[in-house]
Amino acid sequence: MRLALILALAAAPALADAPLFFIEQSSLPFDLGPGAPRNAPSLQSNSPHAAGNTAASAANSSTSYGNSPDNPANEKRVIFTSDGSVVGYYAPNGSGTLNLFDLGGKRVAYRPRGSKSLFSSDGRWCGTVADAQGGDFAFGIIRSCGGLF
Repeated sequence: MRLALILALAAAPALADAPLFFIEQSSLPFDLGPGAPRNAPSLQSNSPHAAGNTAASAANSSTSYGNSPDNPANEKRVIFTSDGSVVGYYAPNGSGTLNLFDLGGKRVAYRPRGSKSLFSSDGRWCGTVADAQGGDFAFGIIRSCGGLF
Protein backbone atom coordinates (compact mmCIF):
# COMPACT_ATOMS: atom_id res chain seq x y z
CA MET A 1 0.00 0.00 0.00
CA ARG A 2 2.87 2.41 0.79
CA LEU A 3 4.14 2.00 -2.77
CA ALA A 4 0.64 2.80 -4.06
CA LEU A 5 0.64 6.04 -2.06
CA ILE A 6 4.03 7.08 -3.41
CA LEU A 7 3.01 6.30 -6.98
CA ALA A 8 -0.30 8.12 -6.61
CA LEU A 9 1.41 11.15 -5.13
CA ALA A 10 4.15 11.22 -7.73
CA ALA A 11 1.76 10.78 -10.63
CA ALA A 12 -0.78 13.41 -9.70
CA PRO A 13 0.31 16.73 -8.24
CA ALA A 14 -3.26 17.91 -8.95
CA LEU A 15 -4.30 15.93 -5.85
CA ALA A 16 -1.79 17.87 -3.81
CA ASP A 17 -3.46 20.49 -1.73
CA ALA A 18 -0.63 21.92 0.35
CA PRO A 19 2.11 23.80 -1.45
CA LEU A 20 5.46 24.10 0.31
CA PHE A 21 7.51 27.20 -0.39
CA PHE A 22 10.62 28.81 1.06
CA ILE A 23 10.43 32.00 3.10
CA GLU A 24 12.86 34.41 4.71
CA GLN A 25 12.05 34.73 8.38
CA SER A 26 13.05 38.40 8.37
CA SER A 27 10.48 39.22 5.69
CA LEU A 28 7.48 37.86 7.62
CA PRO A 29 4.99 40.07 9.40
CA PHE A 30 5.51 39.97 13.17
CA ASP A 31 2.38 37.87 13.84
CA LEU A 32 3.65 35.03 11.62
CA GLY A 33 7.20 34.83 12.95
CA PRO A 34 8.74 33.27 16.05
CA GLY A 35 8.79 36.63 17.84
CA ALA A 36 5.02 36.65 18.21
CA PRO A 37 4.18 35.28 21.66
CA ARG A 38 1.90 32.48 20.42
CA ASN A 39 4.55 31.35 17.88
CA ALA A 40 7.59 31.42 20.16
CA PRO A 41 9.58 28.18 20.41
CA SER A 42 9.96 28.87 24.14
CA LEU A 43 6.20 28.79 24.72
CA GLN A 44 5.39 25.58 26.60
CA SER A 45 2.43 24.76 24.34
CA ASN A 46 4.78 24.89 21.30
CA SER A 47 7.37 22.61 22.87
CA PRO A 48 8.00 19.20 21.30
CA HIS A 49 7.49 17.81 24.81
CA ALA A 50 3.99 19.28 25.27
CA ALA A 51 1.32 16.59 25.43
CA GLY A 52 -0.30 17.48 22.09
CA ASN A 53 3.02 17.77 20.25
CA THR A 54 5.18 14.97 21.56
CA ALA A 55 6.47 12.42 19.08
CA ALA A 56 5.93 9.80 21.79
CA SER A 57 2.17 10.19 21.43
CA ALA A 58 0.48 7.67 19.16
CA ALA A 59 -1.64 10.56 17.83
CA ASN A 60 1.53 12.06 16.30
CA SER A 61 3.12 8.86 15.03
CA SER A 62 2.92 7.40 11.55
CA THR A 63 2.24 4.04 13.18
CA SER A 64 -1.23 5.42 13.90
CA TYR A 65 -3.42 4.60 10.88
CA GLY A 66 -4.65 8.20 10.59
CA ASN A 67 -1.05 9.38 10.14
CA SER A 68 0.16 6.44 8.08
CA PRO A 69 1.31 6.74 4.48
CA ASP A 70 -0.94 3.71 3.93
CA ASN A 71 -4.06 5.68 4.87
CA PRO A 72 -5.90 6.62 1.64
CA ALA A 73 -7.12 9.87 3.25
CA ASN A 74 -3.52 11.10 3.27
CA GLU A 75 -3.43 10.87 -0.53
CA LYS A 76 -5.56 14.03 -0.48
CA ARG A 77 -3.28 15.82 2.00
CA VAL A 78 -0.04 15.83 0.09
CA ILE A 79 2.64 18.49 0.32
CA PHE A 80 4.25 19.56 -2.94
CA THR A 81 6.91 22.02 -4.08
CA SER A 82 6.69 24.67 -6.80
CA ASP A 83 8.08 22.25 -9.40
CA GLY A 84 5.31 19.75 -8.63
CA SER A 85 7.47 17.35 -6.62
CA VAL A 86 5.58 15.64 -3.83
CA VAL A 87 7.64 15.66 -0.64
CA GLY A 88 5.19 14.45 2.00
CA TYR A 89 1.73 14.73 3.50
CA TYR A 90 0.04 16.29 6.50
CA ALA A 91 -2.38 14.83 9.02
CA PRO A 92 -4.19 16.44 11.93
CA ASN A 93 -4.24 14.71 15.29
CA GLY A 94 -7.36 14.81 17.43
CA SER A 95 -6.10 17.56 19.75
CA GLY A 96 -5.38 20.32 17.23
CA THR A 97 -1.79 19.59 16.29
CA LEU A 98 -1.09 19.38 12.57
CA ASN A 99 1.68 16.90 11.73
CA LEU A 100 3.82 16.96 8.59
CA PHE A 101 5.37 13.71 7.38
CA ASP A 102 7.80 12.83 4.63
CA LEU A 103 6.78 10.24 2.04
CA GLY A 104 8.13 7.41 4.17
CA GLY A 105 5.98 8.42 7.14
CA LYS A 106 8.70 10.12 9.20
CA ARG A 107 7.28 13.07 11.15
CA VAL A 108 9.35 16.09 10.19
CA ALA A 109 7.39 19.03 11.63
CA TYR A 110 4.26 20.00 13.52
CA ARG A 111 2.02 23.03 14.02
CA PRO A 112 0.79 23.18 17.61
CA ARG A 113 -2.80 24.03 18.38
CA GLY A 114 -3.21 27.81 18.55
CA SER A 115 0.00 28.60 16.70
CA LYS A 116 0.59 29.72 13.14
CA SER A 117 4.13 28.34 13.22
CA LEU A 118 5.75 25.09 12.19
CA PHE A 119 8.35 23.48 14.42
CA SER A 120 10.82 20.69 13.72
CA SER A 121 10.70 17.57 15.85
CA ASP A 122 13.44 19.04 18.05
CA GLY A 123 11.46 22.25 18.62
CA ARG A 124 13.22 24.62 16.20
CA TRP A 125 11.03 27.24 14.54
CA CYS A 126 10.72 26.19 10.89
CA GLY A 127 8.11 28.40 9.31
CA THR A 128 4.47 29.27 9.12
CA VAL A 129 1.17 27.80 8.00
CA ALA A 130 -1.13 29.82 5.77
CA ASP A 131 -4.72 29.01 5.02
CA ALA A 132 -5.27 28.34 1.31
CA GLN A 133 -8.47 28.27 -0.71
CA GLY A 134 -10.99 25.60 0.21
CA GLY A 135 -9.72 25.15 3.76
CA ASP A 136 -6.41 23.66 2.66
CA PHE A 137 -2.99 24.79 3.83
CA ALA A 138 0.18 26.26 2.41
CA PHE A 139 3.45 25.76 4.25
CA GLY A 140 6.13 28.43 4.23
CA ILE A 141 9.41 27.11 5.62
CA ILE A 142 12.89 28.49 6.07
CA ARG A 143 15.66 26.89 4.00
CA SER A 144 17.35 25.25 6.98
CA CYS A 145 14.20 23.17 7.51
CA GLY A 146 13.73 22.33 3.83
CA GLY A 147 16.05 19.35 4.12
CA LEU A 148 13.76 17.71 6.66
CA PHE A 149 11.63 16.43 3.81
